[in-house]
Amino acid sequence: MKLGIMQPYFFPYLGHFALIACTDAWVVFDITQYTPKTWMNRNRVLHPKEGWNYVSVPLSNSTISIKTSEARVLNLADTRRSVLGKLSHYRQKAPYYRAVDELVKAAMADDTIDQLTHLNVRGLRVVCDYLGLPFNYRICSELDLRLPEKLPPGGWAPAICSTLGASGYVNPVGGQALFDPDDFASRNISLEFLSFEHFTYDTGTYQFEPGLSILDVLMWNSPQTVVDALRAGATLLPPTARNSPQ
Repeated sequence: MKLGIMQPYFFPYLGHFALIACTDAWVVFDITQYTPKTWMNRNRVLHPKEGWNYVSVPLSNSTISIKTSEARVLNLADTRRSVLGKLSHYRQKAPYYRAVDELVKAAMADDTIDQLTHLNVRGLRVVCDYLGLPFNYRICSELDLRLPEKLPPGGWAPAICSTLGASGYVNPVGGQALFDPDDFASRNISLEFLSFEHFTYDTGTYQFEPGLSILDVLMWNSPQTVVDALRAGATLLPPTARNSPQ
């Protein structure tokens, strides 16, 4: 079983889904300190005039004194209206606006949801379903993993992989310096890093902005085009000696 482990992000960029596509199972990592104003409660879409604009999830307790699993959505109905409103300018120009509008409504349909982790997982699920990507996930805070306390940033992944019986782990290439390949090798876990080439696409009369939320990608491209792009842009790399922490 090849495992991916990432924090619960709000409608993340295409590379996040490329990582999901490269794994057999996924752990939503929500047991460490919450960090406000990150991709966990906001992302970017095109602005109706120029540049980009945030779509965000206001929280009732946005503070570093809580764990990510404890982050609570202030008002999901208000958040849904705000996000849909900020996407409405796509209606006249983006060919897949209606499909994306329905995806967002489906992800944010249950007003009883107040846990940010659960909201973000629903977002991942509806997008994966739309793209036909298997999404075999577990939420870390809901597992009895009995992990060691005070692990360093690079220590969580090998510990979780080992506890869950994973044979391999994949991480975005940007985080490779965090990990010691020997830590994985000693547990008989293969380690790979995903390099993802950004996908450039036609955005009509808007100027293209790289690295936006998956919502923008889906506005302009068919599901098959998106799947082809995430597979074509993904390259799995082995660790090298210089990746070991000094």
